[in-house]
Amino acid sequence: MDQTTVKKRVVGVDISMEETTYAVVDVRGNILAKDSFPTESCLDINTFVATLSERIIALVEMNGGYETIRSVGISCPSANFQTGSIVNAANLPWKGVIPLGALLRDRLGLAVAVANNAHVVALGEHAFGCAHGMKDFIIVTLGSGMGSCIFSNGTVNLGYEGYAGEVGHTCVRHGGRLCGCGNKGCLEAYTAAKGIVRTAREVLAETSEPSLMRKAEKLSPKVIAEMCDRGDRLAIEVYRRTGEMLGLGLANYASVVNPEAIIFTGGIPKAGKWLMEPTVDAFERHVFHNIQGKVKFLTSELDDRERDVLGASVLAWDVKEYSLFK
Repeated sequence: MDQTTVKKRVVGVDISMEETTYAVVDVRGNILAKDSFPTESCLDINTFVATLSERIIALVEMNGGYETIRSVGISCPSANFQTGSIVNAANLPWKGVIPLGALLRDRLGLAVAVANNAHVVALGEHAFGCAHGMKDFIIVTLGSGMGSCIFSNGTVNLGYEGYAGEVGHTCVRHGGRLCGCGNKGCLEAYTAAKGIVRTAREVLAETSEPSLMRKAEKLSPKVIAEMCDRGDRLAIEVYRRTGEMLGLGLANYASVVNPEAIIFTGGIPKAGKWLMEPTVDAFERHVFHNIQGKVKFLTSELDDRERDVLGASVLAWDVKEYSLFK
């Protein structure tokens, strides 16, 4: 009888607008080797797939060999786990439907799982972060866009076609701001980076009151938060309005799914109290009364890049094993 060798390593990949990070991860969640390259250096998807494949192969050959790798998990904005495709990504250079999983599987000869970055964040937080031991929670990612994932009864809830959890594209203001998705009044248009900067400009246009924001070379959520720390009243107002919108949207969300916790990741939640205090206040005023005061508001304590490649490794372990080399 042939003895089967159990492969004890996977590759986790995190694709963001700025950077693509890939790592070899063992069964205990140890990152054995990691590297990255600029995503925008590959404006053509075929060039990107070829580059990523070559780099993964080189990394694993230098760290244990190709025969030790079981599968590959990939985190990517606008990805659909059920199809393994990137679908109409607003913030990536490749447009339309990209069958990323199939393209990489053909090149690597290994099983490849692809999922939305919020889905992968949920896996990473559940396995290694502040959601460890929880069965029902919501992940909210705030950065260039707004993503979310519902973790329900111990597993990710993807919905019928894999698009569950798109709270960023629920309407919080009828006829409001135009969102990148094409609809008006979406929560993302008020709480993601461009929306916060737009709110800052609106606040400045409403008054002639002095503000550090007027002298900023370039406004960003981080810069505005730093001005809040310096006591700038109008900068604080920007985050108050952002938190008001965010709290309202999350109250509607939580009233439907009843989570134990809402866990925030991404750069924008690093604004801390300036964002979270008005968010919690608005949330408690609007959420279904039976769960008022019962939902935990948590901010991820994990390094974003590390958590996301680890979450992608969890995704890789769950996919059915496949290899051209058996």
